[in-house]
Amino acid sequence: MLDITKEYLSNNFKINEEVFKVSEQALKDVSEQFKLLDEIREFNQLKVLNAFQEERISDMHFTNSSGYGYGDVGRDSLDKVFARVFNAEAALVRPHFVNGTHAIGCALFGNLRPGDTLLTVCGSPYDTLHNIIGISKETNIGSLREYGVNYKQIELTATGKVNIEEMQKVLSEDSSIKMVHIQRSTGYGWRNSLMVSEIAEVIKAAKEAKDEVICFVDNCYGEFVDTVEPTDVGADLIAGSLIKNAGGGIAPTGGYIAGKEAYVNQAAYRLTIPGIGGECGSTFGVMRTLFQGLFLAPHVAMEAVKTAIFCARIMELLGFEVLPKSTERRSDIIQAIKFKDKDKVINFCKGIQAGSPIDSFVECEPWDMPGYEDQVIMAAGAFIQGSSIELSADAPIREPYIAYLQGGLTFDHGKTGVLMALSRII
Repeated sequence: MLDITKEYLSNNFKINEEVFKVSEQALKDVSEQFKLLDEIREFNQLKVLNAFQEERISDMHFTNSSGYGYGDVGRDSLDKVFARVFNAEAALVRPHFVNGTHAIGCALFGNLRPGDTLLTVCGSPYDTLHNIIGISKETNIGSLREYGVNYKQIELTATGKVNIEEMQKVLSEDSSIKMVHIQRSTGYGWRNSLMVSEIAEVIKAAKEAKDEVICFVDNCYGEFVDTVEPTDVGADLIAGSLIKNAGGGIAPTGGYIAGKEAYVNQAAYRLTIPGIGGECGSTFGVMRTLFQGLFLAPHVAMEAVKTAIFCARIMELLGFEVLPKSTERRSDIIQAIKFKDKDKVINFCKGIQAGSPIDSFVECEPWDMPGYEDQVIMAAGAFIQGSSIELSADAPIREPYIAYLQGGLTFDHGKTGVLMALSRII
């Protein structure tokens, strides 16, 4: 680190000398891993570039439709670009998805019917899905359960892997199971995210037990972290958010669904109405940012992964337990840090907020956030509200007090945010 940079960080960001020392060691330790990430980034950038070229994208596609949005060539072409990138038959990419949970909800509601059963194979799904499924302690009005869709859950093994043997047994015994739900990322759990190679094994085993079952993957936080996506290895349907990886930090809102055309169409009927599906929906002048966000996504996703690996290593050096470890291969952008101390987890998140470009002067506090069963503290000084591809950290206020760090549009900012957070607890 240049002396002038170190002096600037010390004077303006209040980073102490102990943090500087451990930071320099952490950077040395992860330098070889960063080279591999650059290779993954380059491959995915070429994949996205090729999709743009094959679909002959022009500035005519940066449309600004209104009303019904019939014939919006930008919207329809973006669907085709996403489908190419994810090696899928079809895609539905819309600013009308309010978040990733909404996209996932449309995929589930669109393809499940009364009497069907949804089987999750990664234990309890992410907190915000509990209301969708109908397993929440809160109201279940409008949930899958209220519509007559049943639910079964298979716990992960002691090593955090999908229990494939149990999954095949349940699939062979219950003819009502229509869909297998696979959660790539961890949610508020303490396990490694599933590698795409592991997802491939789960899908293969599920199809062996029941060929017609729909294999759905919650792909949030995982796009462009590997050279392959779940749809490359047999997933029938995936969904995610555009204010996470796939939007590149540029998309102002939205989500996507990709996969088999029949299943994507069913999801589109849920987003709008049967008979209309994806043929309507004006795009409010956001098409250029959605295209540009996707183009930047491979680079931005790798900046976030670099931030996560750096954070893991510096926390390891300071004696904290982290998951994944700094040396482990990754399948998403999230870094979990176990603090075992309520005050430390809160102060860490407050430090990330203080290191943000937006609302750095704000003190985030735990609160009763809609969709979550515990109070949650969320640090997110982002250009786009709730954007977790930008540097952010959140933690449910429950033992063992784990913070989940994600994002970083640039590694330089991600590193600085982590150093500021550490200065709050050391």
